[in-house]
Amino acid sequence: MAEHPHLHRGNVAVVIPALNEALRIEEVIGEALAYCEHVIVVDDGSDDATPDIVAALPVTLLRHPRRMGKGQALRDGFAEARRRGFAGVVTMDGDGQHRASDIPRMIEAANRYPDCIVNGARLKKRGTQPWYRRIGNDFGDWGIAWGCGFRMVDTQSGQRLYPAPVLALGDVPGEGFVFEAQILISAARRLGCGVVSVPVETRYHCADSDEQFRKSHFRLYRDLKLITLHVLRQVLAHGDLLRTWRDTRAHPPVIFDPGAAHDAMLADEPMQGAR
Repeated sequence: MAEHPHLHRGNVAVVIPALNEALRIEEVIGEALAYCEHVIVVDDGSDDATPDIVAALPVTLLRHPRRMGKGQALRDGFAEARRRGFAGVVTMDGDGQHRASDIPRMIEAANRYPDCIVNGARLKKRGTQPWYRRIGNDFGDWGIAWGCGFRMVDTQSGQRLYPAPVLALGDVPGEGFVFEAQILISAARRLGCGVVSVPVETRYHCADSDEQFRKSHFRLYRDLKLITLHVLRQVLAHGDLLRTWRDTRAHPPVIFDPGAAHDAMLADEPMQGAR
């Protein structure tokens, strides 16, 4: 990717795919606007008050007349961001699990590693994450890394920063949550784009907390099966499995976490992109 504009709160848009998010969408948008000037919400056929709540806020609202899946919601959000000339997009889910306060660190990482997707990796307070989600995430990391040609952490995170060249990728296959796996592989193979992870904390419903979250749209066994089969087909189609696996293992995850004890070792390493 040749052009590397400096990213900041004014030229990065937040894209939020939303499906029945009336419980917390106003809060999510309010927090996002505190860190970015532009928010694009793609309502994926909600049948609750989500579109009415969003329509009353100073954001761009796109609406699907029926449910089309998270993948299409992201595609449409990316297309709108490109149409309006944004240099990058931060994605957040509409259920309140992501913290908008992590956006400045993600933008900092994107400027440090301009040829990378920045991944908000759920590495902080992992004990609050349900055990079955951690197992699913670890398994997904293994397969998607093989597809990309380098290792990474938390490939299932919905909080990411995509630079403009990634937004412009056409013909990225996969629907629903599969799209988020495939866009990493497509960006790695077609653009030589790497992934750098910024440790974040994701909020979940806990027994000792009054915070309420709607039930996740991610169905572990169904969606992990779809992602696994899709990625497996990608790996097999790419060929040269042994060489790709060896190359993947030779390129460890890159983590950007200024101030952390391990930062001196990881944040200054050259980014290992696709081969």
